[in-house]
Amino acid sequence: MAKFENEGAYVPSMLMLGHHRARKVTIKSGAGVLGEGTVLGQVTADKKYLKSILAANDGSQVPDAILSESVDATAADVEAIVYIAGEVDQDKLILGAGHTLGSVDAVFRTKSIWLVKPMG
Repeated sequence: MAKFENEGAYVPSMLMLGHHRARKVTIKSGAGVLGEGTVLGQVTADKKYLKSILAANDGSQVPDAILSESVDATAADVEAIVYIAGEVDQDKLILGAGHTLGSVDAVFRTKSIWLVKPMG
């Protein structure tokens, strides 16, 4: 007879608030540990992603995507899924130095990423 065991529970993060689009990208080695909801920018030279920091000058200063789950890219490149369109809970974003919700919202709207303040 089959036995059923509790293997844990799935608890959604609710970062994304409805329909969304995602794709696989490469997080650049040396980026460190990045949490779910980190705003990422793409490095122009190699097309890899880093946490978007406003003072950067390699292309990654422009917000481009949102990390879907935590990753550790301290010692090696890591493949990760990022959100490239949809509605996102603005309170769950992790912003790089120099960025504000206003500065990332202005760029994200051109990419069909909408920052939302959930009601409730």
